[in-house]
Amino acid sequence: MTNDDILRIIKDFANATELSLKAGYDGIEIHGANNYLIQQFYSGYYNKRNDEWGGSLEKRMRFPLEVVDACCKIRDKYNKPEFIIGYRLSPEEPFEDGITMTETLALIKALVQKPIQYIHISQKNYFQEARRGEGVGTPRLKLIHEVTKGKVALIGVGGLYSDKDFNKALNSGYSDFIATGRASMLNKDLAVLLKEGKGDKINLTLEPDHPEKYSIPKKLWDLCVKGEDWLPPLKPQ
Repeated sequence: MTNDDILRIIKDFANATELSLKAGYDGIEIHGANNYLIQQFYSGYYNKRNDEWGGSLEKRMRFPLEVVDACCKIRDKYNKPEFIIGYRLSPEEPFEDGITMTETLALIKALVQKPIQYIHISQKNYFQEARRGEGVGTPRLKLIHEVTKGKVALIGVGGLYSDKDFNKALNSGYSDFIATGRASMLNKDLAVLLKEGKGDKINLTLEPDHPEKYSIPKKLWDLCVKGEDWLPPLKPQ
């Protein structure tokens, strides 16, 4: 990408924010996770640039922070302080030169200085421990919450299915909010079941022979029944 390409992409994020605000959405989440473009700029594994957008940690951090600034300026432009802006990130990369917890915590410390409302941590296991860098062996969310506490809300997600899973996550105090993806695919009324203490009614696996039980679009359903590991586990046949 040329410098002009990068500046154009930043404007594109701002434009998407403006369109969302005009459309009446409550807010936006900036997707800096799961190996997408924003994460690639911050990752030493992907970003091999030697200009002002790469090299040092501060230069690799520039693109994510400028995207955040551009989106926040749109909110200011329309004087909509209630419009929510969040940032989603993946805390570690497994490969050499990839993002470590040291780099993630540096980014978190920069993000909490911005006028965003929350940070959303994307990982497969809510209780996943740091593997490399600062805090090895300590739950990632615990390390991050120590930085975000009192500044922005922290959302944790990852492998929570049963009421016991959610209660354990809540009681850990590692995050202010808990998100769920796969469990809500398995249970249309998950929040109600949790609220009413009906943990025995929560489905923990997907039944491939009964698509009528779920509200899953066909293309996504086809992936589910193939047993993709990032989708709900299948009920043993």
